[in-house]
Amino acid sequence: MTTQTLVSVVDDDESVRESLPDLLRECGFAVQAFSSAKEFLSSDYVGQTRCLILDVAMPGMTGLDLQRELILRRRPIPIVFITANADGLVRSRLLKQGAVECLFKPFSEAALLCALAVALREN
Repeated sequence: MTTQTLVSVVDDDESVRESLPDLLRECGFAVQAFSSAKEFLSSDYVGQTRCLILDVAMPGMTGLDLQRELILRRRPIPIVFITANADGLVRSRLLKQGAVECLFKPFSEAALLCALAVALREN
């Protein structure tokens, strides 16, 4: 039996937490979805996650806060940020701080899979 690569999705938008995991499972990934950064951090999946699909703007701990916390904890998980705010400056800042990609919602399945391929190559 082959083990599937675990991708975790962290987004406060329920529709994203329902649709993205379905797509990723169809593509052969194991998926866990979380409604907040704190929920992800307190889960048993942090050490198993090979790529994180992470919303930038969430109540409480933001995606950027989670990225910083993972660095502090020495858990360098490749991150693909997703955001509804199509701001090129935010995107360039996230990429400079180590994100693999930052996709603007709505993004295509092809763009997401391409970003995941890059993230998993680096992992």
